[in-house]
Amino acid sequence: MRNKYLIIYQEMAQKIEKETFKANEFLPSENELAEQYQTSRETIRKALNLLAQNGYIQKIRGKGSTVIERNKFDFPVSGLVSFKELADKMGEKPITTVHQCAKVSANEFIQKQLKLADNQEVWEIIRTRSFSGQRVILDKDYLITRTVQHISKDIAEASIYDYLENNLGLIISFAKKEIIVEEPTAEDHELLDLEGFYNVVVIKNYVYLDDATLFQYTESRHRPDKFRFVDFARREH
Repeated sequence: MRNKYLIIYQEMAQKIEKETFKANEFLPSENELAEQYQTSRETIRKALNLLAQNGYIQKIRGKGSTVIERNKFDFPVSGLVSFKELADKMGEKPITTVHQCAKVSANEFIQKQLKLADNQEVWEIIRTRSFSGQRVILDKDYLITRTVQHISKDIAEASIYDYLENNLGLIISFAKKEIIVEEPTAEDHELLDLEGFYNVVVIKNYVYLDDATLFQYTESRHRPDKFRFVDFARREH
């Protein structure tokens, strides 16, 4: 006979998929589930751990287990598209909030990313993207001011790439990307809704013009439950 925790896991997973347990709602407590399934709390804990590992629930310290939204948005890994272009394809329209849009002196880290000299200015643009009232993406853009001499909060709220290409006539050609998982920073905790989440998925972009000039560095910091990062690969023969 299969382990009882596997049977409980499968039953609960089916209930989540059929929305008997709805997204963002808390499951019954371990004690209530143990009584319902006539088993020990340890068996229930094993089933809950498996649900968490497979993306069905998120355990929140001191509160219990909440059901994760199963509808994730696909983010292409290899493509170079703006967030607005991606958002236009989504059924649910996100809200963009601009927290910062200003010229600043590049700090040591940004100098290194954009290969800048000391005291050089960059545009710093910090935006959050909200879905269903939850702030789940933090975008941090840094653009070299000698390439982009003007930008505004309204532009940042709409689409930076649309402005760069259609107003400034820049030809954005390619980007180098790096994807890592990090513990949230103090800024992540301040600007994103991260209760119950202990890491963020960070996509770093180094963006180049058609003459191979590096002009933008971006960090797109994602809460891990809402997005699925996808790519298409073809084997060369």
